Amino acid sequence: MMELVAANWWLFVIALIIGIAIAWWIFVANRKTRVVSTRPDVLEEGSAPAQRNQALIDAPTASAATAPTAPAPTPAPAPAPAATGDDLKRIKGVGPKLEKLLQSLGVTTYAEIAGWSEADIDRIDAQLGNFAGRIRRDNWPEQARFLAAGDEAGFKAKFGAV
Repeated sequence: MMELVAANWWLFVIALIIGIAIAWWIFVANRKTRVVSTRPDVLEEGSAPAQRNQALIDAPTASAATAPTAPAPTPAPAPAPAATGDDLKRIKGVGPKLEKLLQSLGVTTYAEIAGWSEADIDRIDAQLGNFAGRIRRDNWPEQARFLAAGDEAGFKAKFGAV
């Protein structure tokens, strides 16, 4: 075996050089990113001016602009009616955004939440978006029962301070 290697060492060296060249071509030379643009460069002679800058060039100067006229006064909007119902934020897991969402769904009192059936919970939960799952996880109906009954001590004992 050693005689075969000693007699043909130059073939092994050539094969090694060819292998390294092919590996280099596959892994390095073939990976170059080529940028092909179909738009002419705006800096080339004879090309059109850049479109995004043309609007600035054609725009009137600030000194040429006329003073804007004052818009006609509009009547002040009527104040929103005061929200009737309970402070739903007292229920653990209900913040200001969720309270507004519940009010937009027509839920305004503890008694309503305390009286929810499983079907009601599923229906409302499907409309809560990012807050889905909170009703059962935070046990809103039970909290609402305590709050609707005015049982502050029972609420604090079961769910903690408000």
